[in-house]
Amino acid sequence: MASAKDYHIGNLDVIAPWSQALPPNAPTVAAYFTVRNTGMGDDRLLGLDSPVAAEAQLHEHIGADGMMKMQQVDGLIIPAAGQVRLAPMGGHVMLLGLADRSQLVSGASFPLVLHFEKAGDLEIQVPVLANPPEGNGVPLQGG
Repeated sequence: MASAKDYHIGNLDVIAPWSQALPPNAPTVAAYFTVRNTGMGDDRLLGLDSPVAAEAQLHEHIGADGMMKMQQVDGLIIPAAGQVRLAPMGGHVMLLGLADRSQLVSGASFPLVLHFEKAGDLEIQVPVLANPPEGNGVPLQGG
């Protein structure tokens, strides 16, 4: 993705953040990115926040009773010398109680602050795209 910017804090790299443009009346927006840990110890994404939403939550998709369901998780372990990819139909950031929709249209971007247990806080800009970037299918965890 040519317009994507990567971010670095401590032993962590946050790679290619993005969100997909949705209709103006959409009640929520999701954000995606990959976190790579180049360190020898695990870190943990504890939470997030953004001025465009009243609340930002970490979610995962799970299979239950033959259906895919979304559920909130308390945190996300970023394994040592590994990575976690947040992608559609997998782990993702869910923004609820949307406030400033002007930053949620194709071509715009919005700030998102990631709170890591060891690396600390990192503010990233999340580009809003008309279509998902190429290669953003099933999420990968680990190595």
